Amino acid sequence: MKWGLIGASTIAKEWVISAIRAVGDDVIAVVSADDQRAKEFAQSNEIVQYSSDINALLENPDVDSVYISTKNHLHKEQALLAIRAGKHVMCEKPLALSLEDAHEMVKAAQDAGLVFATNHHLRNAASHTAMRQAVQSGLIGKPLAARVFHAVSLPPHLQGWRIAEGAEGGGVILDITVHDADTLRYILNDDPVEVTAFTQTGVLSKTGLPDSVMGVMRFKSGLIAQFHDSFTAKHADTGLEIIGTEGTLVARNVMTQKPVGEVSLVNAQGTRKMILEHVNLYESGFRQFGEAVAGRAQPAATGHDGIWSLATGIAVVQAAQSGRATPVAHG
Repeated sequence: MKWGLIGASTIAKEWVISAIRAVGDDVIAVVSADDQRAKEFAQSNEIVQYSSDINALLENPDVDSVYISTKNHLHKEQALLAIRAGKHVMCEKPLALSLEDAHEMVKAAQDAGLVFATNHHLRNAASHTAMRQAVQSGLIGKPLAARVFHAVSLPPHLQGWRIAEGAEGGGVILDITVHDADTLRYILNDDPVEVTAFTQTGVLSKTGLPDSVMGVMRFKSGLIAQFHDSFTAKHADTGLEIIGTEGTLVARNVMTQKPVGEVSLVNAQGTRKMILEHVNLYESGFRQFGEAVAGRAQPAATGHDGIWSLATGIAVVQAAQSGRATPVAHG
């Protein structure tokens, strides 16, 4: 399968291009709003076609699928253009800035018979898959609570609009909290229904956008989950815990793009580390995307998964602004 990149992004350069090529596909075109950036990006990544005109990419009959990693407010228009051009779509999270737009994107792909996926890479981690299997097999009994530690230090080259532009979808919630929501949904096979949250701003962000958030999600099953997400934690490890009636899963260094981390099961018999076979998270996601295009599987994270994480993120934003518990309006 041949891919076009909509967005000459850091994530594409550092993770996605190599993942696509590792699974036997190739990247043959890139588009960026800045023609010089598109040219330099293409040359440094051995991509043949480059342009500042998205139509030039979409009119290329050799492009089968597109990966969208532009600023969040651009996703909807670009995805719909790609779908109209008959391209399968892998879109970065959040899918859009409103649920109505996200639903429109997913429905358009469904009506066109095209694969639409959300790049929630964390659910591809060996750690999270092991936790999901442990929960499903009853190793910890009934899940009662969870805790997510996803406080990191946002490097200077990734700051920009993420800490300054609310209209473009910046802020820690739509960047990180949506990942928490998707990872918990994947592990628990459960959906959030209500959230509360408090935000912090001013360490990096000077425009009022939150650069840290703490809160609680309540799930359909009754499980409650604490979460802490931040752009400003320079010396903190990430982690995730699932507490059940018969045991607890403790994962450390797992909310990361890297194939690392460990998971322990703690129960009446003591503590034992689970055996993990780490794999590249992005390679797994793009390999499964290819299987979906071939009609043999669903994407690792579907468009509907992306809608759920966006709905949760929007609810967290609203809860922090209002100071009240807010329902997750999945739509």
